[in-house]
Amino acid sequence: MWALVAAHRKPRQRSLGGNTARTAVTIALAGAATATGFDGTGHADPQLSPAQVKAKVDKLYEEAEVATQKYDGAKDKADKAEQRLNALRDEAARKEDRLNTARDALGSIAAAQYRSGGLDPALQLALSDDPDQYLEGAAFAERAGDRQAEAVARVRKQLREIEQLRGAAHVELASLKSRQAELKRAKKAITGKLDTARQLLSRLTDEQRAQLGDLGAAGGTGSAGQRASRSAARDLGPVSSPGSVAAPNSRAAEAVAYAYGKLGSPYVWGATGPDAFDCSGLAQAAYRAAGISLPRTTYAQINAGRRVSRSELRPGDLVFFYSGISHVGIYVGNGQMIHAPNPSAPVRLAPVDEMPFAGATRVA
Repeated sequence: MWALVAAHRKPRQRSLGGNTARTAVTIALAGAATATGFDGTGHADPQLSPAQVKAKVDKLYEEAEVATQKYDGAKDKADKAEQRLNALRDEAARKEDRLNTARDALGSIAAAQYRSGGLDPALQLALSDDPDQYLEGAAFAERAGDRQAEAVARVRKQLREIEQLRGAAHVELASLKSRQAELKRAKKAITGKLDTARQLLSRLTDEQRAQLGDLGAAGGTGSAGQRASRSAARDLGPVSSPGSVAAPNSRAAEAVAYAYGKLGSPYVWGATGPDAFDCSGLAQAAYRAAGISLPRTTYAQINAGRRVSRSELRPGDLVFFYSGISHVGIYVGNGQMIHAPNPSAPVRLAPVDEMPFAGATRVA
């Protein structure tokens, strides 16, 4: 009997405890470690040479620059949407104040009618001790009625205007939220690529980073960044200075002088100065100092002036790079430009031909 009962019992489930649980966790972690890597493949990343690291990092910086321009564009549109939203809210508040004043006036008219009893005009004339005075009063009441009708019409118009403003504000708020979501996505893309670049660079020795030049700068700022910029400038050979190469006009000369004054400033994506810049932020700030307003992104800046060929370049022209028009510098003459490269290097002088040339425009 007992044997029969025992034979029909279900085998007891063994819990994952002790060594069994530890073994399962170890296997899971090992699988996760194998499945992760910079390229997302399911095998460990092979040991990269310094040159391969540089190529990967350069590509990551280029992709981050594309994402930065998307961020800059979304930020610009979000700022403008917020300004429009605030303006609509201010206008609605002013109209609501005027509406409240009009409503108070209507309330006074209604109270006066209530006190008069609202009697039929013919009956009031019959009961009046002074018909002449009553007739004068009736004419006043008729005029008051006209004013009341006008007041009611004004209130209705103000109510419609306020509703229209609220509708427009609702649209702007939706636009602002959409831009904010776009900003969040672009920021995530930028930080992800820059983090990956930093992880790749961390695999290199100090000597290897020094051999690769810019990649060893690690975003140098201040005097260190300025020394790096001057060192890079010496490597380029003869360096232009403000006034040594003729700019086409005073505004272009001012923009070039501003750019020279910012050599050594750190690259910070999304920054427009005065102490840090991304590439389009530097171009915008330089021409802002010269009294010219430029759009925020490279995509818009290339269409902000007259297109010029590479052979026509003059100091102050904006030079653009890559097929996606994702990078910009300020041409300063002698085949050189000043630009904000990426987080590994500060604002600096560089040859125009160090990146794939995509076009140029003259904005002054």
